[in-house]
Amino acid sequence: MIEALLKEQRQYIDYFFDHIDVSKINEIIDILFNCQGSLVISGVGKSGIIANKLAVTLLSTGTKAFYMPPVDALHGDIGIVSKEDICILFSKSGETKELIQLIPYIRKKGAKLISVVSNSHSKIAKLSDYFIILPVQKELCPFNLAPTTSTVVQMIFGDVIAVALMKNKSFSLDEYAKNHPAGTIGKKISLSVENIMLKDKQLPLCKRKDKIIDILTEISSKKCGTMIVVDENNILQGIFTDGDLRRAIETHGSKFLEKKMEELMTVSPLWITPETLAWDAMKRMEEDPKKLITTLPVVKEKKVVGLVRMHDIIQAGLSE
Repeated sequence: MIEALLKEQRQYIDYFFDHIDVSKINEIIDILFNCQGSLVISGVGKSGIIANKLAVTLLSTGTKAFYMPPVDALHGDIGIVSKEDICILFSKSGETKELIQLIPYIRKKGAKLISVVSNSHSKIAKLSDYFIILPVQKELCPFNLAPTTSTVVQMIFGDVIAVALMKNKSFSLDEYAKNHPAGTIGKKISLSVENIMLKDKQLPLCKRKDKIIDILTEISSKKCGTMIVVDENNILQGIFTDGDLRRAIETHGSKFLEKKMEELMTVSPLWITPETLAWDAMKRMEEDPKKLITTLPVVKEKKVVGLVRMHDIIQAGLSE
């Protein structure tokens, strides 16, 4: 049954993509892009939920927008609407009573009115300055009643509008980060390696000529599973890990203690800069599934200034 439902829904979504008027979408986007005020979005029931979602998506991606429930609007909230605003009404049937009641008051405010409907002959479409038809062949609901396919295409349309406006406004990653200071999204686009790296006395450093016997205490006490090999000027020379230690024991037996770092270290290891996003550092560590990396030296102007560990990235909440 599930396979059949998935196939059916895919057919209905394909119908939407095959029949949507792209030129009409472009027209709507141009109108919204040139809006001097805010986008006021409304709907009832499931369409209201989609309208609310679109409003917050627009707001977080650089477009002034808010959701206005029609009942609240009729009881005072319409006062916030101005002639510079554009009101967008979502209604599959285009006959939603609460929205029809709201339209005269939007007119009195002088705001433009755009309707997003699936019935070109509907009252809401006829009363709007502009309207767009979202083609819906049939709801996935076996009775063709429960909003299922129609809400999916409304969501698709809303997301396309939001991203198109985002691109037209050249909305930057830095601006997006300012709008998402908390949570995983905010951390992904704002938390840098410099914020979480080990530095100064926390760093497990050694020189090329150091013997394993001389660095065992350091590698144990720093609890990084790694030694960063540097020269006299703190320039990165190589890296020595727990894995290298195990291989040295297997290869050289008890003689491994006298081996020097330059004999066992990994030359030209991967490294990262302090300004790199912690999220990108984690992706760098995981880019080769056959050889996962748990630490990366942090280098600035050729000198080692820190060490970032997978453990610290996970602790920062970026693995969610």
